[in-house]
Amino acid sequence: MDDVSDAKAMSHPTFIGLPFDTTHNAPPDADNIDQYPESLVRYFLEHYTKAGDRILDPFIGFGTTAFVAEDMNRTPYGIEADGERFEWAAGQIAHWQNIKHGDAADIPEHNFPKMDFCITSPPYMPISDKWNPLYGGDPDHAGYETYLNRLGFIFDRIAEVMKKNAHIIVQADNLQGKPYTPLVRDFSTKISRSLKPQGEVIIRWSGEMPATLKEYTHTHCLIFKK
Repeated sequence: MDDVSDAKAMSHPTFIGLPFDTTHNAPPDADNIDQYPESLVRYFLEHYTKAGDRILDPFIGFGTTAFVAEDMNRTPYGIEADGERFEWAAGQIAHWQNIKHGDAADIPEHNFPKMDFCITSPPYMPISDKWNPLYGGDPDHAGYETYLNRLGFIFDRIAEVMKKNAHIIVQADNLQGKPYTPLVRDFSTKISRSLKPQGEVIIRWSGEMPATLKEYTHTHCLIFKK
């Protein structure tokens, strides 16, 4: 596409179907239940970016976003707090120097260039849990409300490194159980304080899925704009 700014003004579909594919797997003994499929990243990069764009994932995990970005001739950047995941992701891609080990809230301190696009899936926290993944389980920062406030702060910081009019895609699932955790709603509320909500795409998965994820037949992708 010649004018990405014009392309980004397009309407967003409400529903799409994608295969649940994970070609670039995490280490065999790793817990990668939260790894999103490459098809999700590929879809949004195809529709919202062009070759050469800088692609940010502030919760890069085992590097799915980075793998797909390099496959599509984009330049990946990312942050990962977990040491094992950081080492795996940085060790598997050509732009390893763009992957940093640390807290996503510190992203402005890494002096990244301005980003063209961001796609990510923050670590989830059930409403009934005390262990806060955004503070590494620190008991001084336990609880769901603290988690949501930290999430909002992190996206305030992410907004600082995005180009004007850049899009940010946040993948989220509501968590079933008692009590039910409305992550999609709560993510939208917190992130909207620093980024403009543009829409939501619901993805229906097709193909074989891991047994641990079979109850999640679809996922939500919230679309924001700087």
